[in-house]
Amino acid sequence: SQQGCDPFAQTQRSKLQHRRARINQQINKEMRMRAGAENLFRATSNHKVKETVALELSYVNSNLQLLKEELEELNSCMDVYQNDSESISVPMIPLGLKETKELDLLIPLKDLISEHYGEDGVLFEKEIKEFMELRQAMRTPSRNEAGLELLMEYYNQLYFLDNRFFPPSKNLGVFFHWYDSLTGVPSHQRALAFEKGSVLFNIGALHTQIGARQDRASLPGVNRAIDAFQKAAGAFNYLKENFSNAPSLDMSASSLNMLVRLMIAQVQECVFEKVTLLRAQSDFLTQLQLAQEAARVEDVYSLVHQTMTQAHVKDYVPFSWTTMVHVKSEHFKALSHYFAAIALCDCPVPSDAELPEHEKAFIQFHVTMPEGPSLRVLLQDPEERRKLGKAHLKKAIMKHEEAMRIHSLCKILRKMDILQEVLSFAHKRSLSKYSEIDHEEDFFETGDAPDIHPKTHQKPEIKSPNFSQVKVTDLFHRLGPLSVFSAKNKWYPVRRVHLMRGENGFGFTLRGDSPVLIAGVIPGGCAAEAGLKEGDYIISVNGKDCKWSKHAEVVQLLKSTGEEGVEIGVITLQGSEGPKTADKKAAVMSSGGGLMKNNKENSRKSLMNSKSASTLLVWNKKSKRSKNSTYSVPFTAVGDNEAMY
Repeated sequence: SQQGCDPFAQTQRSKLQHRRARINQQINKEMRMRAGAENLFRATSNHKVKETVALELSYVNSNLQLLKEELEELNSCMDVYQNDSESISVPMIPLGLKETKELDLLIPLKDLISEHYGEDGVLFEKEIKEFMELRQAMRTPSRNEAGLELLMEYYNQLYFLDNRFFPPSKNLGVFFHWYDSLTGVPSHQRALAFEKGSVLFNIGALHTQIGARQDRASLPGVNRAIDAFQKAAGAFNYLKENFSNAPSLDMSASSLNMLVRLMIAQVQECVFEKVTLLRAQSDFLTQLQLAQEAARVEDVYSLVHQTMTQAHVKDYVPFSWTTMVHVKSEHFKALSHYFAAIALCDCPVPSDAELPEHEKAFIQFHVTMPEGPSLRVLLQDPEERRKLGKAHLKKAIMKHEEAMRIHSLCKILRKMDILQEVLSFAHKRSLSKYSEIDHEEDFFETGDAPDIHPKTHQKPEIKSPNFSQVKVTDLFHRLGPLSVFSAKNKWYPVRRVHLMRGENGFGFTLRGDSPVLIAGVIPGGCAAEAGLKEGDYIISVNGKDCKWSKHAEVVQLLKSTGEEGVEIGVITLQGSEGPKTADKKAAVMSSGGGLMKNNKENSRKSLMNSKSASTLLVWNKKSKRSKNSTYSVPFTAVGDNEAMY
């Protein structure tokens, strides 16, 4: 079975996750103290007690504040997740995984198995323990493909858990506890949707950590980072569209919207890096392209910054994230002006053959037309090019300085020397270029350069999670096919019926596989006399379990009975007496029930092609031999895919 990481192996990242877990526990404790104090404060009318409690409350609140700051600092430990290569890459923002508490399902599931399924719960202890071990492992996934598969496997297994053990009308009585990834505040819910949503959040978070650790100085590394951040965006987006009413802030629609935008911005930044790797040549058109790519990165980071500073988001997004995003938008704006200047000042004047192409690219380059001569004249006049280039550099330097100023306001970012290095390198590069093209005899006032039109050659994609890539088998397969043996179906207790074979066989027609259905009972035949009814399912023949048996296997068992007759076990679904309702039931059964109200998540069918769910439409499933449907066939006649025995 799949394994999580060893939680005791002290890598930098696991130390971080340990500190997160510790802080989460402390926050939990302080919040309980606060709730107790608030209740006392409301309940008492004694002024002396009120004063003491008020003092205690202010103490607890300041403690909580400190813990949250400590957690924020951990959320900002981006350097731990970055790669160890020599080259400088701008740090990316990874998300920490949501922590959860242990969950003991042994007793609740055993009880439900004996109550609902009429089986001995003790016989399923092995499966229940296996499920709990899988849950334990997925709490510490490794930061690679195997870790993602582990989370996916658990997520897919929850589909079966839901269908087997969560009836629409009743809950298991267990709470799922998860901590908010950004604030550390604990939440709990009985709805399995909260467990699913939290696992999905961690799939997204793990993608961000994988993306942040790639060495983006190489093409394969940058492509892996793009893929990881696109998949992270897909996971958060899927969560936003399919789960609602999450009890924790990190899974609210506004928070997920912010995370999707942040991931898209990080993809766009990687795309810029990819262009710098692919376009090593320093010709005019390449420099224009770099400037437009940088402007595009600035654009998306500005949008993320706006999203992060909205009322209901800004209070819990770490200040270091907001600052980092703001710094990047200024930094990339500076770069766009820097590359514009390089295109104008370092690239030779176009030949007559090159001019039309250069002119075409340059027409769409600025947001507004630069003042001065026509573009054709400008492009062919080195002095005009230098003038406009100088204006671009002036703007670049202003923006570099702004980026450095914002960076210096955040004490957590100040500790991040990588970012500091990147900013100061870019600033110095623009300064030295400026002094190189600045002439002492320049008497003109350097104009204001128009901004660069954002444009990218690779639009980021939001890649939804592909749940079917990790195949799982239903751990509780032995309970029988889900089409019948599910939490939402009820059936009468098993009836054991003894049948003797008459001259015309047993007197019933059978249809379908796993479990085989009694499609018709011939009046006055042996089956009718023994009390078998149309719509009964055969679940055993002579003590052999037949829940999963194919049509032919059941027929074989029936045919091999001798004089002494055969004992068959049958069940009748409640509410399915008679074929009319049966057909309706099948249609309902195949559609997958909802869990939380307005939680569209459960209509997912991608898992239904896995082995154990292959017979969802038992009722109207035709066997291979069938040429026509049997709906219109009266049950006394025998259709193609029913056989009389």
